[in-house]
Amino acid sequence: MTEPQSKAGVRHRELRRDAADNRDRVLAAAAAAVRREGAAVPMATVAADAGVGVGTVYRHFPSREALLGALIRRSFQLVLDAVDRAAETGQPGIAAVRTFLDQTIEQGPDLVLPLHGAPKPMDEETVAIQAEVHRALGSLLHRGRQDGTIRRDVRTADLVIFGALLAQQLPHVPDWKRAARRLADIHLAGLAPTTQPLRDSPGATG
Repeated sequence: MTEPQSKAGVRHRELRRDAADNRDRVLAAAAAAVRREGAAVPMATVAADAGVGVGTVYRHFPSREALLGALIRRSFQLVLDAVDRAAETGQPGIAAVRTFLDQTIEQGPDLVLPLHGAPKPMDEETVAIQAEVHRALGSLLHRGRQDGTIRRDVRTADLVIFGALLAQQLPHVPDWKRAARRLADIHLAGLAPTTQPLRDSPGATG
């Protein structure tokens, strides 16, 4: 027979859940604030946007650098999850890339990445997630090359840069998601095999 949970045990779980909820709320508010005001946004602004005290923010993130690091790590994880979901559909390469870009547009407001002006990641965990994003995107492109839906001279960096552009909403474009999906369609049409070579382009770090 199972022993009933003690009130102390239930209370402990509630406190842990509340702390996790607060942390998620702070990260969501911080992502919006950084996108709106830049990496120097005051921690007090983040706290106010999250609806918590500034002490709560510092309890989870003892410095601005720690908060930015968490935002970047969270962003790369969101991108990796989107690539993985696209890959799991089993679609042809070009269709899987479309699925990835659509998800990138949807989660754009949550993304704070180096290509958006955030610092380059330094901690090993974030660097590893970033590398996995590039590997997974490369696999999508390889699938498209193999099934004939994507031209062979498209690079992973091309997809990284375009994804970052779609995630960065232009402030004066009405209905950004609709406009971004149209841009994605144009980009995808350009990924189709053709004899016209691409001009060289710089790489990207994500």
